[in-house]
Amino acid sequence: MTDWRERFPGVSEAEWRDWRWQHRHALRGAEDLARVVALSEEERRGLTVTRPLFRFGVTPYYASLMDREHACCPIRLQAIPRPEEARAAPGDLRDPLGEESHRPARAVVHKYRDRVLFLAGDTCSVYCRHCTRRRITGGEEGGFDREAVAEGVAYVRSHPEVRDVLVSGGDPLVLADERLEELLAALRAIPHVELLRVASRTPVTCPMRVTPALARLLRRFAPLFVVTHFNHLKECTAEAAEACALLVDAGVPVENQSVLLRGVNSTARNVRKLNEKLLTFRVRPYYLHQGDLAEGTGHLRTPLACGVGILEELRGRTSGLAIPHLAVDLPGGLGKVTLQPQYLLAPGDAPGPDGSGHWLRSFAGERAFYPDPPAADCSCPYDAVFYGENA
Repeated sequence: MTDWRERFPGVSEAEWRDWRWQHRHALRGAEDLARVVALSEEERRGLTVTRPLFRFGVTPYYASLMDREHACCPIRLQAIPRPEEARAAPGDLRDPLGEESHRPARAVVHKYRDRVLFLAGDTCSVYCRHCTRRRITGGEEGGFDREAVAEGVAYVRSHPEVRDVLVSGGDPLVLADERLEELLAALRAIPHVELLRVASRTPVTCPMRVTPALARLLRRFAPLFVVTHFNHLKECTAEAAEACALLVDAGVPVENQSVLLRGVNSTARNVRKLNEKLLTFRVRPYYLHQGDLAEGTGHLRTPLACGVGILEELRGRTSGLAIPHLAVDLPGGLGKVTLQPQYLLAPGDAPGPDGSGHWLRSFAGERAFYPDPPAADCSCPYDAVFYGENA
C-alpha cells in the first residue's frame, strides 16, 4: 500500500477509497504539489509556463506514488509538466494521429473500416504529460453532453460495417456508473457491434474507481475488454492489483498499452519488469507505443531505434507473453504499423544450401536454416464451402 496517511493527514480510509473523493481533491497546482513532494525549480517553471496550454491535475492517490525528493521519478515525469512542454519540437502536430479528417461526428473517429473510436468525454483522473489527444483533453472543445453521445451512437447504428467500438476520450471511467451504463447499453443494442473496448487509465491513476459494481456493470456488456495504461513498475501497487483482479474475476479481460517515454521506461529492464509484473495481475501486455507527435511531448519521445532495441533485448530473456508489439501510429491518420528486430537474414548474409529456404538468426545471434517445403500453394480449398464463394 502507498504511504498516503503520512502525505494526506486527516483523511479517513473511507474517504481515500472513494473515487469521487479522489477526483474532488485532485491536486491542481504548485501549492498542492509542494505539500506532497519537494518541487524542483524546473517543475515549478513547467507548471507556470504550461498553465495556458494544457490541463494539470493529479489524484491524491497517484501523487502519493511520487518520490518525494527525486524529480526524475517516473510518476513525476508523467504527471508534472516540464518547461520543454511549452516549446515546439520538430514534427510536433496538434492532431498527431490525423483524427480530425476522420471525425464524422463529434464523438466518433472512424479511421478503420470495421471499427471506430468513441469519445465519451474530455476529462481524466490525471492529465498525462504525454497525452496524444491533448487538443481534446485540454478542454478546448468543451464537455461532451448527451447530445454529442446520441449523435455518435446514431452514426455507429447507421454504419453496419462497424463491428468494434473503442470507448475512450478523455477517460470514460471518470463518468458515473449510470452515465457509463447508458452509453454502453446504447452501443451494445446495435446488432452489428460485436466487440466493445473501454480504454481507461483509472486502474493506474485512481484504482478505487474500479468497484465490484463497476466490474459487474462492464461484464454485462461482454464481450468487452478494458484496455489500460501502465507505464512503469512503480505504478504496480497493491491497489492497482486489486482493481485489475476485480475486473478479471468478473470476466472482464484486461490488456495493457504502454507508451515508450524517454527517462521514464526507455530501457529493456523497465519494460521487462513492468510486463512481468502485469502478467501476475493477469493483465496482458499488448502494445508498447512509440510516442505520438503530439505538441509539447518531444522531450519525452524516443528514437525509433530505442524501441526496436528493447524488443531485441527482451526476446529470449523473458516469456513471450511479456513481449508487446512495438506500435507506431503514423502521422496523417494512416494507422498503426508494428516494428520488430529483423531475424530473417538477407540471402547475401548467409547463402542457403540450395536456395530453397531462408537463413534466420536467433536472439543470441546464432544462424539456422529453414527450408521451404516442396509445395508452395497456400490456398485453403474448404474456404469456398465454409465462407461461400463470395465471402
